[in-house]
Amino acid sequence: MKIYNTLTRKKEDFIPLEEGKVKMYVCGPTVYNYIHIGNARPMIVFDTVRRYMEYKGYEVNFVSNFTDVDDKIIKKAMEEGIPAEEVAQRFIKECKRDMAGMNVRPATTHPLATQEIGGMIELISTLIEKGYAYAAADGTVYYRTRKFKDYGKLSHKNIDDLQAGHRDIKVTGELKEDALDFVLWKPKKEGEPYWESPWCDGRPGWHIECSEMAKKYLGNEIDIHAGGEDLIFPHHENEIAQSEAANGVEFSKYWMHNAFLNVDNKKMSKSLGNFFTVRDISEKYDLQVLRFFMLSAHYRSPLNFSEDLMEAAKNGLERIVTAAEHMRHLQKTAPEGEVTEQEAELLEESKTFAEKFDTAMDDDFNTADGISAVFELVKFINTNVSSDNTKAFLQKLYKNLQTLCDVLGIIIDKEEEILEAEIEQLIAERQAARKEKNFARADEIRDILLEKGIILKDTREGVQWKRV
Repeated sequence: MKIYNTLTRKKEDFIPLEEGKVKMYVCGPTVYNYIHIGNARPMIVFDTVRRYMEYKGYEVNFVSNFTDVDDKIIKKAMEEGIPAEEVAQRFIKECKRDMAGMNVRPATTHPLATQEIGGMIELISTLIEKGYAYAAADGTVYYRTRKFKDYGKLSHKNIDDLQAGHRDIKVTGELKEDALDFVLWKPKKEGEPYWESPWCDGRPGWHIECSEMAKKYLGNEIDIHAGGEDLIFPHHENEIAQSEAANGVEFSKYWMHNAFLNVDNKKMSKSLGNFFTVRDISEKYDLQVLRFFMLSAHYRSPLNFSEDLMEAAKNGLERIVTAAEHMRHLQKTAPEGEVTEQEAELLEESKTFAEKFDTAMDDDFNTADGISAVFELVKFINTNVSSDNTKAFLQKLYKNLQTLCDVLGIIIDKEEEILEAEIEQLIAERQAARKEKNFARADEIRDILLEKGIILKDTREGVQWKRV
């Protein structure tokens, strides 16, 4: 298995730090709103990497955080007149719902930045003790960027050419020893959440959060650190500087980054009116279509989102699901008994598609070629199965298709969908809750139905529903 390592700018054989185990950290979203389709790409890509690792027999400890204290969260909280924690908790819940819709598995651990402040303070203290950080007169703690000799090794930037660019609150330059130094701890502002520290009441800088959470849940050295390519500099560069200075060992062996997502060949932005949340997409498409679309290109290639390409993804996914449905239908009336000699030959022939799939995924997780192998298997199935086949043959061939689709996170068995009677029962319960002004329960039922792919529409004639 080869992985393109951003650090070395080449594909390298994957050799885990501990045989049979993978320690993987993926930077998660800042939870101040619904996640957008740009957020969805790394979620889907690195969930698929994890699934493939598990398919190959590795035990994966997969950590992905939620940044639940940030300027944007605080701004949203002030606008709504509620605590920042309430904003963060609301959108963590919404994010998890969208992740479930995209069939992104929950991480082994989803740490919250606000629950790890103690560890961050300890890490900052270690950096101060080692001479890599210092406290300014106002209590701000800065990292001495130039002291870390390897600064720039991930982004391949020359430190002398760099400008101090980061997400931290702008502070007066006089407090810094060097313009390139970045913030580890910042003083509180009026009305902001804060924590006590040896330097001042305040909160951590963004970069130190991930260094601490990776260290706590995975250790000083990890196998894979991943995220969008926009995080290479300064976020991941600063993580390396902090973690390696504090811990004295290489932070991550492999660095993986997915490329940007454009919309109709333009950068996604609210000002251009081409900004879409995952929730927006779910109103028109099953989120399985979004997942399939995201995997239709190599993760390191820029991906263009458009209605035409989503329709193409929808049609492609339907081809796979239809083949699976046909096989399930045939199994119901298929004769029992051993696989025939001719069927055994066909099963042997079908192994070539799994081999092609593995070859594609072993080459830096080439999901585009992996999907091509799945389509070849679908074509083989459509050509070679009939009502004459034994149940054992159909089951084995179905399992082959299901295994590859599971690696991609594509659900081919929709039989778990809830029955219409259950839907009607939940709608009736929701109506009763609304009548009693129990709006929390009414919203909860709407959410339950949404998670199961059922959208409700309140009309004068009553409640209408449809499957996504």
